[in-house]
Amino acid sequence: MKTLIVNADDFGFTRDVNEGIAHAHRNGILTATTLMANGGAFDHAVRLAQENPTLDVGCHLVLVGDGCSLVAPYRPLPESVSKLAAAIYLGKMDVEAELDAQLRRIVEAGITPLHIDAHKHTHLLPPVLNAIVNVARRYGVRYIRRPFDLPLGAASPRIPFSKRQTSHGLSLMRGRFRRILDANGYLATDYFAGFQVTGRFETAHLAGLLAELPEGVTEWMTHPGFCRDELSAARTRLKKSRERELEALCADEVRAALQANAIHLSGYRQLL
Repeated sequence: MKTLIVNADDFGFTRDVNEGIAHAHRNGILTATTLMANGGAFDHAVRLAQENPTLDVGCHLVLVGDGCSLVAPYRPLPESVSKLAAAIYLGKMDVEAELDAQLRRIVEAGITPLHIDAHKHTHLLPPVLNAIVNVARRYGVRYIRRPFDLPLGAASPRIPFSKRQTSHGLSLMRGRFRRILDANGYLATDYFAGFQVTGRFETAHLAGLLAELPEGVTEWMTHPGFCRDELSAARTRLKKSRERELEALCADEVRAALQANAIHLSGYRQLL
């Protein structure tokens, strides 16, 4: 059977992103989202999660980019993955304490996180994955994203060579990543997709890509949202593209593609 989980990253980033995610769940094929505990619109996201109880909510762990640590002295986070790696290896950042604080804030807000992923896929760094393994166990989270993209065929939008090369490079970590999850009793979907096409796919692309979905459980990573004043002012490259993704997730053409290809929509709670 072909099963699809459609997850929206960045819940809690801005209010217009939050509202786009809720809209895509109520009116489209979005089944899950991951919440940024240090996001500027965290409280707004929590309210929307309470208003949409069928939306699966997990944790979008943030160790890089805008925002500050949730651990005293609440310093700004490293600006890039390379700076994060340097901070970890130089002993300037207690990753496990930070991840624990982020998960704890979500749980204390009344949300039981069902799955974990990480902003910029920083959980591919061995020290970060090791910390997640420890922290997720404390809070009973079973699913961790294994972010290795499916090969994309003719239906995919034009993808820059550099993006394809990055995806190929990440795939070299696949074996070690799976061994750590398996050894510690964590679960992951059979497949993952969305990395290479982030900010690039539209309705026709998504409908076409669904026709290529393999048997098994696939997580599709998305970034929907309304591009209003708050998002326009934010430091992110994903702005207008969020509205295109939102439109695709709510399109009749995409729903028809699900039916035509006998794809079952699911969330993480159904799998558990």
